[in-house]
Amino acid sequence: MNKKTLVLGASLKLDRYSNIALRKLVKYNHDTVAFGMKAGEVVGVTIDTQLQHYDALDTVTLYLNPSRQKDYYNYIVSLHPKRVIFNPGTENPELYQILKANGIDYEVACTLVLLSTNQY
Repeated sequence: MNKKTLVLGASLKLDRYSNIALRKLVKYNHDTVAFGMKAGEVVGVTIDTQLQHYDALDTVTLYLNPSRQKDYYNYIVSLHPKRVIFNPGTENPELYQILKANGIDYEVACTLVLLSTNQY
């Protein structure tokens, strides 16, 4: 099943997990959008540097450490995703509570593992 996904904290650097996730999401045929600090393109996905509103978003997968996430709390909630994935190093109990209060599910998991094990 195709799950439209926003990679929040996307990187152009090939060795970054956010970049690997972008490539794997596309490989697994998920509609993928991305936001990062540097504009560019990864496997046909444009990395936006201005916040965009995306419709019908299933998942936000986080690649920002908790202190950097604070600036995006309202943005993430405004997107009304079905779920947010907290990848290793992004765990944030404060944001868990905000998501829960807004009826948004979250998982503390690894996008790469979920995709590789067919659990995405």
